[in-house]
Amino acid sequence: MTPERLQQLIAQGESLTVEFKGEERGAISDSELVEAVVCMANQPGQEVGYILVGVEDDGRVTGARPRHAGTIDPLRIRALIANRTRPSLSCRVEVVQVEGNPVLVIEVPPATMPVGTADGIYKRRAIGGTGKPECLPYHFYEMQTALAHRGALDYSMLPVPEASWDDLDPLEFERFRRFIRESRGQGDTNLLGLPDQELVRALGAVEANHEVTTIRVLGLLLFGREEALQRYLPTHEVAFQVLRGTRVEANEFFRWPLLRVMEEILIRFRTRNREEEVTFGMLRIGVPHYSERAFREGVANALVHRDYTRLGAVHVQWHEDSIEISNPGGFPEGIRLDNLLVAPPRPRNPQLADAFKRAGVVERTGRGIDIIYEEQLRNGRPAPSYERSTSESVVLVLPGGEANLQFVRLIVEENQAGHPLKLDDLLILNALWQERRLTVKEAARTIQKPESDARAVLERLVEAGLVEARGEKRARVYHLSGSTYRRLGEKAAYVRQRGFEPLQQEHMILQYVEKHGRITRRETAELCRISQDQAYRRLKRLVEEGKLTRHGTKKGAWYARRA
Repeated sequence: MTPERLQQLIAQGESLTVEFKGEERGAISDSELVEAVVCMANQPGQEVGYILVGVEDDGRVTGARPRHAGTIDPLRIRALIANRTRPSLSCRVEVVQVEGNPVLVIEVPPATMPVGTADGIYKRRAIGGTGKPECLPYHFYEMQTALAHRGALDYSMLPVPEASWDDLDPLEFERFRRFIRESRGQGDTNLLGLPDQELVRALGAVEANHEVTTIRVLGLLLFGREEALQRYLPTHEVAFQVLRGTRVEANEFFRWPLLRVMEEILIRFRTRNREEEVTFGMLRIGVPHYSERAFREGVANALVHRDYTRLGAVHVQWHEDSIEISNPGGFPEGIRLDNLLVAPPRPRNPQLADAFKRAGVVERTGRGIDIIYEEQLRNGRPAPSYERSTSESVVLVLPGGEANLQFVRLIVEENQAGHPLKLDDLLILNALWQERRLTVKEAARTIQKPESDARAVLERLVEAGLVEARGEKRARVYHLSGSTYRRLGEKAAYVRQRGFEPLQQEHMILQYVEKHGRITRRETAELCRISQDQAYRRLKRLVEEGKLTRHGTKKGAWYARRA
């Protein structure tokens, strides 16, 4: 830690990963210091935390006071922390001089499991009621949530000591087998011939030697009677709501076993979903308002990945122009909005996810997100959105509305021609339809892959005649080809893309000059996303038209408004 880096941390103020401990009014005790370290180790992220002793809450550097034998000994403080934390924490401890005052810097590594003091005190760093970072009590259920979030605990495998075999419903065992039979080969048919007790053992839903001794959370979620679920798993609840503006047409809450919930929600979905039949030549294609396959995966994901330690229901809300599926608990650790499509599957409740796959409820590949995206796009709908998700909940929005039937036709024709479009192709074609043009960098963000992969997809679409490219190197941009626009029923759009582009670029150049006084060829290329040769031609034309004047020569040339 350098003095410059430390001053930057102080200037940024306190946060979830930085805490100030002023000693202006007296030295903090060893116990208080250890509790601060434990609190920082239990912060929600996976970033290194810093405790700065000798910095007041307002950011003033007053200096750390001597601690042991009249000195500030980093080695002794490091040993103190290691000896008085459970499990033992190894922190980096330094003394850094700032403004002539010593600041004790304790670098706290993120904990992979809950950390407490040797006296059994557990605290966590979080945003308190004042909106500022605080050290709050760390409750047991919060520890379970944190472990499940990091993939270190499968909540569905926890035993429920009070539950017994009589709390399981024989009808649910038959429902599980029926799901397998109706899954068209997706389920595990080896489970069909097993008696009930052998079935739950195979799924890991109970603890058993010769006989069942303990029912696990998984057993109750799959096979539990309604009254047993209400008694032992009060956090489990699923809501199905139909909303028309501010009017509520349906508002049903279920505390049933998960497969029964899936069945009931799918029945309600099929009752309300509509399908439009479209004829393409001799071929008739049904285009539903919502893909049942995408909806099924979305609901199953919400049930499998929800945080069962949190209160709150899984909500399935049917709006006039979309379906919204939400569940308590944010994305598991390592899953973010920008890597949803490429991150390896990380279910919050792995055994529950496995049971759903073996029942044939979801795809056994674990790539349900891909299915949701692909089904939406193949039905001519906008891509699904997870943008409203937070650290507290995951929210999936399936847009409805009017389908782009010409886009559906394009997909069908490519399939018939022996050129089936993959998910990356669909994502880029949809983005080009929405945004009109993309750079390689923007395409990479769209498919959530490296630029080399995005470039390969774009060039493959160029070779297929679906996309055209303009410009060179970094200035290269892509847009739908003339034939694609024609197939999509937008003949004029291609002309606008090609014909209006130089006029739009010249207008942008003049606006830039108006604001900044001058522009260079390099700045023009960056502004218009074109090559430097193209930028030179645009600038030359503006000079010839008397709108700009060139100053300087060669690489030092710049352009300004004619006086």
